[in-house]
Amino acid sequence: MKVGLFFGSFNPIHIGHLIIANFMATQTDLNEVWIVVTPQNPLKQRSTLANDYDRLHLVTIAIEGNPKLRASKIEFELPKPSYTIDTLTYLDEKHPDKDFVLIMGSDNIGSLHKWKNYEKILSDYSIYVYRRPEYKEGELAKHPSVKIFEAPLMNISASYVRACIKDRLSIQYLVSPEVYNYLDASTMYR
Repeated sequence: MKVGLFFGSFNPIHIGHLIIANFMATQTDLNEVWIVVTPQNPLKQRSTLANDYDRLHLVTIAIEGNPKLRASKIEFELPKPSYTIDTLTYLDEKHPDKDFVLIMGSDNIGSLHKWKNYEKILSDYSIYVYRRPEYKEGELAKHPSVKIFEAPLMNISASYVRACIKDRLSIQYLVSPEVYNYLDASTMYR
């Protein structure tokens, strides 16, 4: 089984994330996509990041009913900081029957050379890149392990969604109806 791993803070998950995950799950050779919620990134301010399990819950309710998408908390269980190569190694050991593929935007493939053991990632895994026109893909985009896709994109960011919530502006249609209802009834991001 071929499984795409879509990593992110998903703070919160929005329609743009869901479109990319669903595109990769239904319009490529992937059997399913795991949306991997990453824990606190040392480079991000804690004050802007909701609790790990709250973000995981939002992902879970956003994808409910889609059998090709799955929420994953795998990095919650690993040592911090989380490095992609360590997560991949752990997943390979835990799920030897699965072929894992990284999903990333062209902004990330352009900076992949800065990642821990990026050469091993390129040699051992496929990387499916969704093109983001405002970012240069760089030389690694030409690597044989990298496939470029023209996924539909929406110009929505989680920071924009959070700002709308904080300013008490509507986020309807920026997030799934389930996430909208949950956030509307909670104090998250306020």
